[in-house]
Amino acid sequence: MPIAVGSHAPDFTLKTKTAEGLKDIKLSDHFGKKQTVLLFFPLAYTSVCTEELCDISNGLAGYSGLGAEVIGISVDSPFSQEAWAKANGIKITLVSDLNKETTRAYGVLFPGLAGIGDTSARAAFVIGTDGLVKYAEQTPTPKDLPNFAAVKAALAS
Repeated sequence: MPIAVGSHAPDFTLKTKTAEGLKDIKLSDHFGKKQTVLLFFPLAYTSVCTEELCDISNGLAGYSGLGAEVIGISVDSPFSQEAWAKANGIKITLVSDLNKETTRAYGVLFPGLAGIGDTSARAAFVIGTDGLVKYAEQTPTPKDLPNFAAVKAALAS
């Protein structure tokens, strides 16, 4: 069950892969500056995850126009995330939660996905500039997408 709306968002420092190498992304660096949309997704290179992140990348202006940065989080390595993003034109920041600590902290661990191991569930969180959770959703199954109209409404409120 995802953490509750109104609670303090668990801070994290996770790795992303850039052209310059590995870089730390820390959630609390956004506090006081911009809202953050966290999109947990099960695995890179899968059809629903690719569809979701490509759609978000294509509509990124809609999120930045609401003063938000979008960060995708999965249990994939930052190297596989980078290759997947390049191959599919994914433009949002992807961070690796390889040890699943952040996924657990947000309450969205999906046990035994397709018999291959634990992954992040598909989930969406809106974190306000004050570090509080404004929206939290875990989809019923990994095949279901979050309610992006509700995510944008939370950003606009």
